[in-house]
Parts: sequence; structure tokens; C-alpha cells
Amino acid sequence: MVKLLRTGINSFIALPCDINGNFLPRFTQPPPYCAPDVTEANPYHPFDDRLAFDWAHYHFVELQSSARNINKGLDLWLAAKLEAGNDSPLPWSSPREMYDTIDSIQEGDAPFSTIELKYSGPVDDNSPKWMTQTYELCVRDSRKLLQNQLATTDFADHFNYKPYREFDHQCDRVWCNLMSGDWAWSEAVRSFNSIAQDPRTHGSMLVPVICGSDKTTVSVATGHQEYHPVYQSPGNLTNTARRGHGNSVLPVAFLPIPKANKREAKRPEFQRFARQLYHACLALIFEPLREGMLVPEVVRCPDGHFRKAIYSLGPYIADYPEQVWLAGIVQGWCPKCEAAPDNLDGNYKNTRRRRHERTDIIIQCFDPGMVWDDYGIRTDVVPFTHGFPRADIHVLLSPDLLHQLIKGTFKDHLVTWVNEYLHEHHGETRALEIIHDIDRRISAVPAYAGLRRFSEGRNFQQWTGDDSKALMKVYITAIAGHVPSKMVRCLAAFMELCYIFRRNAITSTALSAAQVLLDEFHELRQIFVEEGIRESISLPRQHALPHYITSIPLFGSPNGLCSSITESKHIKAVKEPWRRSSRFRALPQMLRTIVRLEKLSSLRRRFLRGRLLIGSTASTYFAPGRNDNEESDSSTDDMMIDGDGDGDGPSKSGEDHGRLDNDVGPEDGPQALSSISLAITPERKYPNRLHKLAIYIKEPEFPLALKKFLYGRRHPNREVPDDIDVRINFTGKIQVFHSAIARFYAPSDLCGAGGMYRQRIRCNPVWYGQPRRDTVFVVQDEAQAGMRGMLIARVHLLFSFIDEDSDAEATVPCALVSWYLPASNDRHPDTGMWLVKPEGTRASQPVQVIPLKSIARGAHLLPNYGVGMLPEYITHINALDEFKSYFVNPYIDHHCHEFLSD
Repeated sequence: MVKLLRTGINSFIALPCDINGNFLPRFTQPPPYCAPDVTEANPYHPFDDRLAFDWAHYHFVELQSSARNINKGLDLWLAAKLEAGNDSPLPWSSPREMYDTIDSIQEGDAPFSTIELKYSGPVDDNSPKWMTQTYELCVRDSRKLLQNQLATTDFADHFNYKPYREFDHQCDRVWCNLMSGDWAWSEAVRSFNSIAQDPRTHGSMLVPVICGSDKTTVSVATGHQEYHPVYQSPGNLTNTARRGHGNSVLPVAFLPIPKANKREAKRPEFQRFARQLYHACLALIFEPLREGMLVPEVVRCPDGHFRKAIYSLGPYIADYPEQVWLAGIVQGWCPKCEAAPDNLDGNYKNTRRRRHERTDIIIQCFDPGMVWDDYGIRTDVVPFTHGFPRADIHVLLSPDLLHQLIKGTFKDHLVTWVNEYLHEHHGETRALEIIHDIDRRISAVPAYAGLRRFSEGRNFQQWTGDDSKALMKVYITAIAGHVPSKMVRCLAAFMELCYIFRRNAITSTALSAAQVLLDEFHELRQIFVEEGIRESISLPRQHALPHYITSIPLFGSPNGLCSSITESKHIKAVKEPWRRSSRFRALPQMLRTIVRLEKLSSLRRRFLRGRLLIGSTASTYFAPGRNDNEESDSSTDDMMIDGDGDGDGPSKSGEDHGRLDNDVGPEDGPQALSSISLAITPERKYPNRLHKLAIYIKEPEFPLALKKFLYGRRHPNREVPDDIDVRINFTGKIQVFHSAIARFYAPSDLCGAGGMYRQRIRCNPVWYGQPRRDTVFVVQDEAQAGMRGMLIARVHLLFSFIDEDSDAEATVPCALVSWYLPASNDRHPDTGMWLVKPEGTRASQPVQVIPLKSIARGAHLLPNYGVGMLPEYITHINALDEFKSYFVNPYIDHHCHEFLSD
């Protein structure tokens, strides 16, 4: 999307200043960083030298070595030194000394402390244990932690200093990052107006603090050990930076989890105490920010400048059960509006929104029983946001893509209802046969870069968010033909709606389309009521969908405020530290690990800024000819290392010695134009002469196709003559490759901080023992939007040659492809997907040579299974050869969905 206009709220806010708050003249360079623990004699302090730091970082961060393994490593290091005749001591004689060195790092220091809390009501000798127990809140200074995040130089190009409004080339409003939403704009106006009389606020910037919390279980086998971390993130960061994690989302506290037996847990006293403890802890966590919400303080920003900052509580990331606790409402009600739980979507467009002020009036005016029954409000809980300026939890609760759309509406509701329909309509025996066939269809989906394959269908016990996302990509065509057309259209409408909500940038036109799709989904989902599967559809997670229409203009794209961000952070902040602990009283050990990791990360960033980590560790001590522009943490390329050393995955024997997930992933670096390139190293086993190569790959039409391509390249304005075989004589050498890498801007997917994404396109005769020839989008007409300007091709060969007869002799990367032609001028009426069919017959498909640069990216085709059962011989290996038509899958990733939008 081309953005042409971005308007800021005020040119006189977020002005650079010095450390004392005095504004600087324009174009003043930021002051140099003064490391708190650096010395002139040793720039690597508190480590002895580069080797000591790299050794500690490698073992503690990368390998996550235990104390025993660190001790073994120190012993081997000492032995190597003694053998070389060097009897100088090691930096450390034990793991404890290494830990002490890490603990002495001053940068990034934000230690945890413990606050003890107890039940304050009447207690006697017969009181249950939860009343007498002391609860520990492990928390650190949220203000100090926020300052560390704001000073992270990695975010220099991914930080919005002011609220802004953005428009595309069609003058459509665009909502993307939090600071592009109306809430940030209004919050800046409200906060600066409310304290406008104070001259200290002039030139300040708004810093919203995004909060998030979510329980997680680290071990089921050892008794369901639970932790309840709370995270925080600066709202000024872009969505891609926040989803990229690193220092963008950090744990600020671990909440106590009151426990009681089943009988006690149902008592109102325990439930009230648990909720009050929860809100009291949250208030304590963010209390250090309160002063900065009224009086600005000077902070260092990612660009190196100091600025005055006004803090504000921003959107809160939580799933529905946690939203119920946060909002102080009754389970089953909506935390954002007063819709009745038995008819949540009855009149959702006119339902009154919840506000703190209105809740207070209702509690004051009505009996607690009436407040509970008629308004769904708990009178025994006061949300923690009540005590903070300009904060209202009902407004701040953000949309939750993962639990409301992906796990909730799709997996728990629609997929379950489809299975229930099959049992209700066909009976147990036939239903199981159909469900088995749906699973067979899912397992027969053709391979695609990064696609999680369900080898046994959906028949496994533990579902993750990634499993649900993967199933969404292939589910609609698997049920088409087995369920009514209206049911398929219902899921198609939901999928379109879901993928619009999951975009990184949402225009006003897309939001209007989402409203149409939402109304269509509400109408079509009545098929489940009509078929007797549901008596009514009044579910909080589905009811949340209409609130996306109003939340997106407020907070920008939900893609940057999803609970998948906090759930992913659980791995680094909870699960890995827990695995590194002794398991006994693990939390204090986990907290020490978290702080040490953050300190090492901050110190490493300082070393990188000071160019102290150039080259490898060894090159620091002896490498006079080394390249000073090569960073130690940069890889030579992004190719997957394989058994052949050719950077192309599996070896020629078909054994995979690399990582499959390297087929797709984030691409480091800033936003750039789309590109495609062949793998770095060509395959050596192929003949390099044209006719021998054609025989080797069993493509007799390859020589003619290449000659036609050469004629068109040399004479672009002429038609190819019939005697082309006589006119063109190609004697050059051909190099064959097994893959190509496409790079493109895809901020809606799991991308790098600059929004770039990498995808591998494979054409390999032996991939895990089977041939794999991927399908791709080929650009035909750049003036046509979406599929109308594209054709689908299947890659039969990736190669390059030198065109010696061309005026500009150069290596020409190409692809030999066969075509899938459009089966219709319109989308399929039920699935909403484009339908294509192979050109020619199964026995004879014409091939053509095309320039590699005409390939836009990979495409994924789903077989049009029809109404019968899938034959047993069809698998994901031969699925692209066995059907008369295929659906172009727009849901394979978010970039593809936007790519195919008309």
C-alpha cells in the first residue's frame, strides 16, 4: 500500500531536549551514550575482554547452559590454555563468578522485588488457609523498565513520537500502529490540555504503556505449575517491532495466584478476595508511572535524543476470562458493552458502551442484586484503572485475534459445529466416514513453504494457536461438498472478515467491507440454528467481532495488540527460565535469569554501537585482513545449510540436515522493493548443455521453450517465428538450482522489524525422498489488481545461463514452468476463491521459459475435491497432478490475502 499523507497532531510536541529538559535547536545531533560501567582501559567492562563476553553470552544466552555445563566448559578452556603454554588464569573459576559478573552489569538493570500481601478481613483459628496465607507479588519498577525500553536503539526506525493520521493514495484513512488511532490522538489532546497550565509540559511526547497479562502452565506432569506474568510495552513502537519481541515486550511482574480447594473456591468471600488481590497488585505494578502521567519526565529515546514524556495507560491485552476480571463484570457478559448475555448480538449497533462513570452511577443507584442481574456488574470489585488519570478499562481492552477469532470463533465454534452437523444429519457411522474423508483431504493438501501439514488430519489431542492458524488455511475446501453451500459460505465470510482484521494496515474501505462481511456472517451462521446444532448464538467471543469495527479506529490494527504477542513471550519470559531452574521454588531463579538475560542484551547493544563486536571472536586477536564492516552477529546468507553444503535444504539423497521452518520467516533490514533470487550455490549433478539437460530432466520441449524465450528477449517487439529452431542456436552452459528466495514487504505476517518477509520456492526432484515442484504467482499485467493481473504456474526447473549474443551480456535467471489457467472470470460462489485448471492434459502439459523476475511470490493451490470421497492413492505428493481444477488459496498467509484483493 502506498502511503502519501501522514498528518501529525502538533509540530511542537515531542521536541528533543537535553537531560535537564531544555529544548535543543533544530538539527542538533543527539548526545553520545555514556555507559555507566565503561572504563577507558577496558571497554568490555565488567568482562575482561571480548573473549570473556562472547563466551558468557554464548553459554548463558545461546546455549542456555546449566552450571554443570558451564563448569565443564571452563575446565576445557583452562586445559586448552595450559596445553598452549599459557598459564594465565581464566576470567572465572566457577559458574558463580560468571553469574556475579553478569549481575554487576549496570545497563538494562531492572531488578525484581517482592511485595507481601494478606487477606485483611476477620480471621480466626478455623479460617481457611487462603485467609491466613501470605501472597507474594514479584514486581519491578515499571517506570525504570519503561525507560530501558524507550532507550533501546534497535527501535530507532520503528518508533512513533507523535500521534498521527495516515491516508493512502485514494485518500482512504489508514489505521496501523497504535499512534495512528483516534485514541492516541485524543489522549494526547486530553493529557496536554489537562496540564496545559504547567510550562513543564510544553514540547512533551505521549508515551502510552501497553499492558498485557495471561496465565500460563509450565508443566502438566508436575502438578500444573502456573504463573501469571504481566507484560508492558511502549505504545509508540510499530506493530512489527512489538511482534518481533526482543526488548519490545518485557515482563514487569508475576501476580500471585490464590489457591483453594473446590469447596472454598466457590465461596463468594474467596472469589471477592482473589479479584481484589488481582486489582490491588495491578495498581501496585503501575503505580511508579502515576507521577509521570501528570508531570513529564525526561527520557532517552531510540534515536538517542532526550525528550519529555507524559505517560498514560494504554490498551490492555487479555483473553476473555482475564477481561472479565479486569472489567469487574459477571462471566458471560461483554466487558465493553451492556448487551445481555442471552442475546449479545441482538442489537449490537445500538448497545450502550460501558464506562467507569456510568458503572459508578449504576452501583450507587441500584441494589447489588439488580446490578448483577441487569447490568452484569460486580459491586465488590473496583478495576485498578479507577485510580489512574484518563484510564478506563472498558475502553482500553483491546481486540484479541488469537482467542476471539482463531481459537474461539473458528476452532471452538465453527469447526465443532460442522462436526456436530455431520453427526446430526448423517448419523454416527456415516458422519465418522465423512470426518475421516475431511481429514484425508486436509492431509492431502500440497506442500507449501512454512505450511504446517496435518499428516493425520485433525486427529491429535493438544491444539495450539499455530495449529488453529494452519487449519484455517486449508479447511474450507476440505468440507466443501460434504456440508450445505450456506455453511461453506458462512465460513468463507468469516475467513474474509478474519483476514481483514488481521492486516497490519486497515483502510476505511477495508473496514467498511468488514462491516458488510460481519453482517453477512451473522446472517449465514443461522444455518447452525436452522439445522438444530445451536438453539441460539450468543457467545462472548463471537460477540466481540462487532467491537473490532469501533476498536480499529481507536487503537489501529489488532495485529499489534493480540494476545499471541504475550503468549509467544511466555517462551522466553516463563518457560525457558523455568526449564533452566531447579524446579524447586523456581520463581526466584526464573526472575534472576530474566534480569541477567536483559542485562546481557543491553550490554551487547552497547558493544555493537561502539563497534566492539566486529568480526568473529578470533578475528579480534589475529586477523589483519578481516573485513571491518562485517558484524559478528550477521550471517553470510539466509540460506538453510544442508547435507551437500549447497544451501538448499535436503541433500541429494533426500535427507534433510537443515531446518524446514527456514523456508519462510522474517527478513532483517528496512522496507525494500520485492525481489527474487536463485539460491546461492547451483546444483552440480546436472548436465550443463541444453539438450543433455532436457533429456536428464525428461522435458523434451525445454530446448524449444528456451529458444522462444531467447528470441523474445533479443527481439521484444517481434512475434516468435515458426522456424525458431533454425534461427536460434544456443551453445551456452546452464546452471540448475533447487530453490529461489522471494523477499517482499509483508507486515501483516511474522516479519522483520522493517516489515520484510522471506519465502523459499522449491523445485527439487528429491525433497524428503519425493519430488517437489512449487506453484507461483507470475505477473502478467501490473495494471490489473489481484488475480486479474496474475497467472499461476508450476515450476519445473530453476536455472540460469549467460546470454552471450545479447547486447548486455549477463547471467539470466529463469524458470521453466507449466500453466494453470483461470477456470472462470469470477470467484467461486461458495468458497470465494479463484478457480484454475491445468493447461493441456495430464499426459501433455505445455511448458514455457519465463524470467525469474516475473515471479512475484509462491502460490498455494487447494484441490477442488468435489462431492465424493478422496481416493486412497492421492496424497500431498501427487495432489497437484490428479485433479481437473484447483482453488487458489488466499489464506495461506496475510500477504497473499491482500495480494489477491481486487
